Amino acid sequence: MTGSKGDGRGGTLVLRKISSILDSFTLESPEPTLRDLAKATGLPSSTCQRLVQDLVAEGYLDRDGDRYRIGIALVRWAAPGALGLDAVRLLRPLLADLRDQTGESACLYVRDGTFRTIVAVAETRHVVMRPFRVGMVMPIHAGAPGKVFLAFDPGARSELGEATLERFTDRTPASTVELDRQLDEVRDAGVAVAFGERHPDVGSVAAPVRDHTGDLAVVLGVGFPTSRIGPADVERLVGPVVTAARDATHELGGRPPADRG
Repeated sequence: MTGSKGDGRGGTLVLRKISSILDSFTLESPEPTLRDLAKATGLPSSTCQRLVQDLVAEGYLDRDGDRYRIGIALVRWAAPGALGLDAVRLLRPLLADLRDQTGESACLYVRDGTFRTIVAVAETRHVVMRPFRVGMVMPIHAGAPGKVFLAFDPGARSELGEATLERFTDRTPASTVELDRQLDEVRDAGVAVAFGERHPDVGSVAAPVRDHTGDLAVVLGVGFPTSRIGPADVERLVGPVVTAARDATHELGGRPPADRG
């Protein structure tokens, strides 16, 4: 039974159908076919196909051949919840302090597969800036924050596998061999630095934030335009970023890996 036009019930029924489609994506079945979705939801094939096409068009689902997966748009919406709103609120003052110390935009990142997403940001007060906003989704292999995930989260490197790396600039790692060499350097230094890997005029410095087991929880860092910050300026950014990441680890009740017993 459908509601009359304007009573809101028709819209509610559509939302229920969409919810049933999204509920069909599970850890056991992350990439169902259209036929799988119709069977799981009990919707008529034509209705299911129309709604799935609409979800793909809006970026809520991605299509790969005859299979579908959750799209980046939904990942972006879910980003703050991936860390936990309480944790985001807890670490926001540290981001503001880091922004004030360095003068550059300070960001907090979580990982979703082979992407990284900003879940909190304290934007620079400089007029010349590169915009960073909550919900921005970026590739994990380009930029300092992504390299911290790859260096300190074995699951991140495993998910990337030996895939061909998309090159955004001539400074983006050209192969996983080159990337792995850079990741060894990040592990040795405990911090990552990158210039122009995702965008030619953007640089970043990032460090790991640990959880109570010593595993990587999130990544904290600063981003800046390369017109203002160059390699000679990195040293004054590394110290504050590492200190902020250490303080964030403490705030989350975390500990460094050396403390594991």
